[in-house]
Amino acid sequence: MSRIGKMPIAIPSGVNVTITPDNVVTVKGPKGELTRAMRKEMTIAIEDNTVVVSRSSDEKQLRAFHGLTRSLINNMVIGVTEGYQKILELIGVGYKAQLQGTKLVLNLGFSHPVEIEPVGGVIFEILAANKIAIKGIDKEAVGDAAADIRVWRKPEPYKGKGIRYEGEIVRRKEGKTGKK
Repeated sequence: MSRIGKMPIAIPSGVNVTITPDNVVTVKGPKGELTRAMRKEMTIAIEDNTVVVSRSSDEKQLRAFHGLTRSLINNMVIGVTEGYQKILELIGVGYKAQLQGTKLVLNLGFSHPVEIEPVGGVIFEILAANKIAIKGIDKEAVGDAAADIRVWRKPEPYKGKGIRYEGEIVRRKEGKTGKK
């Protein structure tokens, strides 16, 4: 039995979970609503104010999907109650971020500013000139948005310049040495 898959998901007060016969799970909460279609082989049920996920057989593929299904539903419940957030730091001379309406505008050393539109219910927030918070109720959308921003300037190992996640450690390399 999957260690993660067999754990029940507690439904907090103010959250409503509905499951259709074809395994479409809808979670409504104070921050919004999320809907996701799950695999047909999984049995999803609501028992005693908890969501319980079980599988139809012990096949290797189904064992893998058991824990995944439970984690996806749990992430939906956490998303509509607390939400998700990723913080990015811009490290480099002249690197800065600003908002124009809902659009994020980044100066990253290119000849032009980089403009990024929010997608999938994601909200950008500027914490400082070089710190961006990406917030939303869908964990996957928040992570995708953060990765899409980070890809513009990945941290390089020699000077450490670039866009990195808060708390990310970039291993530094030694530069060239002089002639011998």
